[in-house]
Amino acid sequence: MREVITIEVGQAGIQMGNAIWEQYCCEHGIDKKGKRKENEQRDHSLKIFFEEAGNGQFVPRNLAIDLEPNVIDDVKNGEYGAIFNHEFLINGQEDGSNNFARGYCSMGKQILSKVLDRIRKLVDHCDNVIGFIMAHSVGGGTGSGLGSLLLEHLTTDYGSKKTKLGFEVYPSPNLSTCVVEPYNALLATHYLIEHTQVSLVLDNEAIYDICQKQLHIIKPDVTNLNRLISKVISSMTASLRFSGELSEDISDFLTNLVPFPRLHFMTSGISPIVAKTDLETSSNEVYKITDDCFKPHNWFVKFTDFDPAEDKYMAISLTYRGDVQAKDANAAVQWLKSHSKVTLVEWCPTGFKIGLNDVPAATLESDDIGAFPKNAVMIANNTGIVRVFHKRIAQKYDLMYSQRAFVHWYVGEGMEEGEFAEARENLGLLEKDYLDMLKEPQEENSDS
Repeated sequence: MREVITIEVGQAGIQMGNAIWEQYCCEHGIDKKGKRKENEQRDHSLKIFFEEAGNGQFVPRNLAIDLEPNVIDDVKNGEYGAIFNHEFLINGQEDGSNNFARGYCSMGKQILSKVLDRIRKLVDHCDNVIGFIMAHSVGGGTGSGLGSLLLEHLTTDYGSKKTKLGFEVYPSPNLSTCVVEPYNALLATHYLIEHTQVSLVLDNEAIYDICQKQLHIIKPDVTNLNRLISKVISSMTASLRFSGELSEDISDFLTNLVPFPRLHFMTSGISPIVAKTDLETSSNEVYKITDDCFKPHNWFVKFTDFDPAEDKYMAISLTYRGDVQAKDANAAVQWLKSHSKVTLVEWCPTGFKIGLNDVPAATLESDDIGAFPKNAVMIANNTGIVRVFHKRIAQKYDLMYSQRAFVHWYVGEGMEEGEFAEARENLGLLEKDYLDMLKEPQEENSDS
């Protein structure tokens, strides 16, 4: 048996994780006490994400960590609190104060040994851990700082052979939670470049817009946003949890999506996104839901001025769930190409990896999105992601750092000021790496 361990860091990561586990439980017929419903088929792939305890309870292979107790207390006392082993819900007594250095240097290191011990216990409960999933925000203090510290230790303790997938909430273009978001996001991205193999870039503003404009929610809250995120992530991991006609392993994410190790920051989209009240008027044809996945208003990260001709794809993973045949999926991809809906870099003419899973995405009673017999999720490596790094992080960081604004708060928590320059240089190189992908390949010995 192969297993995946999920680690949720900070408020955003834990709240995202709550929605994801609720989705998983619904899809596998697990109730709020961790018990399996009698009529559910006994799929062993379930144990990739859940451990079956001696009393027949299914417990998530999950570790949740925060520097302050409130969010962890909410999990323990929440609707699904009984499914978690509370030994793996860890908190400190002070928060990260929106400061990367508190999570990475001072407060984070106070609980580090306890966290690493719990990770070892989770690993010991597995036969063969194939990877780790981390859910966190890079804009706050705990998710960025403690998240980076843990990713670094996962690399040191378990090596690069164990895949590390990150689900990262990045700063939004216009919605800001704190002034120093660009500092935290820059420093966290510096570690993500080195210590994750795939990072799914998410931003609350993009998902907020989807909730308002497509699901007709007047004032979306974090719960609405996380329910949508859980749909993407559950479909992304469906091939691990259920067998399918075109299934894949966690390492397939790397093989199919990451042409070069540093270029592993992904864009995601899902279709159909339709409110329950609009179900009767919506189309569920395979080519239509495929096409909709590639429309920026269905993406979970907001792109400014996306140009389907200039913003090129290096790789695309399309996962279909429900009643979708391979011939229909392939025909939809050919339709996309023939109608110039996507532009691939010249050196990767194939570009698409298709996954089919006949288990449709489960719909919870509390969901805002309507239930469909089939859906599609796109995870893509697109060069346009460079603008997320440049406009939201680099430009804003440069403005603040030119005045050394707020730097004393980071140095005061034990960080070396030189780490800012090192992280900024690394981000600049990442931007250059993405832009280099747009250059046409030069023929060797063109003068001869």
